[in-house]
Amino acid sequence: MPADPVVDAMVAALPKVSLHCHLIGTAAPRTVVELAAKHGVPLGRDAEDLYDHASYEDLGEFLRVLDVVGSVIRDVDDFHRVTYESLTAGGAAHNVLYREIHLSPPGHPGVPYSRILEGVVAGVRDARTDTRIDARLVVAINRERSGAEAVELVQQVIEQRVDEVVGIGLDYAEVKGPPGRFVEAYRLAGRAGLGRTAHSESGPPGHVLTLLDELGCSRIDHGYHVVDDPEITSRCAAERVPFTCTPVSSDIGRYSGSGDGTHTRIRQMVDAGLCVTIDSDDPPMFGTDPTHDFRVLAHALGYRREQLAAFTANAIDACWLDETGKADLRRRATAMVAATPDAPDPDHSPTLQETP
Repeated sequence: MPADPVVDAMVAALPKVSLHCHLIGTAAPRTVVELAAKHGVPLGRDAEDLYDHASYEDLGEFLRVLDVVGSVIRDVDDFHRVTYESLTAGGAAHNVLYREIHLSPPGHPGVPYSRILEGVVAGVRDARTDTRIDARLVVAINRERSGAEAVELVQQVIEQRVDEVVGIGLDYAEVKGPPGRFVEAYRLAGRAGLGRTAHSESGPPGHVLTLLDELGCSRIDHGYHVVDDPEITSRCAAERVPFTCTPVSSDIGRYSGSGDGTHTRIRQMVDAGLCVTIDSDDPPMFGTDPTHDFRVLAHALGYRREQLAAFTANAIDACWLDETGKADLRRRATAMVAATPDAPDPDHSPTLQETP
């Protein structure tokens, strides 16, 4: 990627709103090594080579590493530490104003949901006090497990509801857990007033319709394959269905293009008028951060201040805060965008979507 200090300064200064970031995937390598030592878990790697970014083209290998990381986050202090670090050094330091953190209780074997919640909520509150970053929680279902387990998890979420928990999600390998398996769990969540989203990164475009019409999702994580079906694309554009895209991780995983850094699918989604947001998924695991995911689009697609700011505006609209919370985010974001000098348009700049 070419060095361009003006572009890099612009993307660093812009406000960001994070709707697609997994708690386990935000654990810094040094933190993982220290927690493994604390709990007597041999890793066989040190912090410098803990995450092999290139190998995560293989989703199975990525999920294997993710499970290892989840297994060393065990007690309340561990959850507090990982949450706090991810929101401060991994969030506020990059001008992330707000994040909806995806939790994966099945990723922490043997750890009660109540313990996860206690540590994460404490980390959210301390980060808010220290840096002004705000956060809420999205509890994710492991789609490789049964529909009955999904219902059980949603029941726990409802029974132990706290203000910070605003919704549920669906992650792990889509090919092993088609969305139709989880209709009952999602309807239960809907009746309880929880927001609903789900990963759809490698399935057919028809899965998008299942998520919208059967699971009642108000947004979709990834969803790059939507542009393969013009009718579904047209519907999603008309209904302003948000897609939470993650450029770096999806490029490595070859979901949003060919793995060559062109980010073809994201450009097609933007050009089709879809409501796109940008986030960093599992930042240290993929060698990225919230600033860098904006940066790669600025360099690869020629996006500048107005388009990048539109991604943040879309994320504010798509988040699960109430209208008062959204209005506060809009005021802060608008002021930060106005204070950020734009970078010159590149000669090869594509047609940009107007700010909604």
